[in-house]
Amino acid sequence: MLTTTVINYQTNELQEKTLKPETGIQGEYLIGRHPSCDLVLDSPVVSRVHGRILCQGGKYYFTDLGSTDGSRINNEEVDVNQNWLLKEDDIIRIGEFVLLVKDLQLYGSSQEANLVDGNSTGIKQWTKGEITVRCVQVIDETDDVKTFRFVAEPPILFSYKPGQFVTLDLEIDGKPVKRSYSISSSPSRPHTLEITVKRVPAPPDAPDLPAGLVSNWLHDNIKVGSEVRLNGPMGKFTCADHRADKLLFISAGSGITPMMSMSKWLCDTGADVDVVFVFSARSPKDIIYHQKLQLMAALYPNFKLAITMTRPELDQAWSGYTGRLNEAMLEQMAPDFRDRIVYVCGPNPFMAGVKGMLAGLDFPMENYNEESFGGKKPSKKKAAATTPAPVKGEDRPRLHLVESPSTSNEPTVVFAESGKEVSCDAEDVILDVAEQEGVPLPSGCRMGACGACKRKLLEGKVEYDDEPDALEDEERQEGMILTCVARPVGRVVVSA
Repeated sequence: MLTTTVINYQTNELQEKTLKPETGIQGEYLIGRHPSCDLVLDSPVVSRVHGRILCQGGKYYFTDLGSTDGSRINNEEVDVNQNWLLKEDDIIRIGEFVLLVKDLQLYGSSQEANLVDGNSTGIKQWTKGEITVRCVQVIDETDDVKTFRFVAEPPILFSYKPGQFVTLDLEIDGKPVKRSYSISSSPSRPHTLEITVKRVPAPPDAPDLPAGLVSNWLHDNIKVGSEVRLNGPMGKFTCADHRADKLLFISAGSGITPMMSMSKWLCDTGADVDVVFVFSARSPKDIIYHQKLQLMAALYPNFKLAITMTRPELDQAWSGYTGRLNEAMLEQMAPDFRDRIVYVCGPNPFMAGVKGMLAGLDFPMENYNEESFGGKKPSKKKAAATTPAPVKGEDRPRLHLVESPSTSNEPTVVFAESGKEVSCDAEDVILDVAEQEGVPLPSGCRMGACGACKRKLLEGKVEYDDEPDALEDEERQEGMILTCVARPVGRVVVSA
């Protein structure tokens, strides 16, 4: 529990505010002039959302969230988005207000021993590598979408760029599985890290195909208290690396998650950036973060929200845009879209449609950025690549590589360790071929960014649409490839 005495030193008005986290060890309290804040300071020199007091791990921290006029603690300037560990009798100055910290109740001595001392926050930062996190909250965003909120123990600050992703390292049915998810939280709120996951059913036209293995496992198994290993952060899909006055975020389905991270970061830091946020959903019940998005649109004048429904249902009221995103809609949502930096994320067909539409409207495509959330593409020759049935009473013979490989130019992948040789299409990536043949290969992001799928190329040559980020020059020289994005050129042999 923390009690502050708030004094307006110009009017001598005084009030007290007691902050008591519901769980006893966690909570967040916003400070600003907007009526929705937990502590309202009614003054034009106080930003709408000026700062916050955060209870994490039984300690309290003050953070300036990019306010216009700044904040001071004990007459020392507070850096934006840096957490300041509060102690009794600390004095926080915001505009003409003075907040005196008193009656500060922290952990007992046995719990204090688990916390890490460091800089002014008393908490270390995680910037890269593997870490174990614990789930502290599961939030139902829609009927089939959940947000999982994680913390680390001892507490750490999660440092990443908005829009990046992490790779989860899981064990499902006794087998190691890696899968990547965009971070849906914002680095401006660094004490927790969130991913938002949609349950993935089997395709309606092919009910015998497996449903989303990892996403559905997370829905069914991750509870409050569950521990998960993750690695990251990774990815270049972020607005933090580009200075722009105007942004246009376009997403559909789970593609909304990196857009939400970037939007929350821009709003929290008070960035002077005009944002148009376009989201396409099937029906009103499928709008992920609906209330959060509406609140952001209400709180931040520079954040404009536009949602369209592709399959509106008669029993659900909807007065907004209807139908797939088209040129006429885009002109209404963002008439100046050609002047904006565009970020697009969603299923591959959705992104292809948006990209083609923008190109046809003379949009400067050097300002176009995309992040794929589409699944893998099925092979056109799946039937031809199917493994023959084993001879009755015998084990299937292993493939023996010969010194004189086939002279055929047909794309062929040889999995040296499992003894399988598979013909495929020139546009098939090696990971897809392996999965269709039941050859176990590790994988993560499926975008060539995380490096989880690295394997040794023993013979042959592969090609990429774009040079992958996760291969170092030395690894390339050693013959390492990324199977999730590498396509065979003729016959190749892979160590798998």
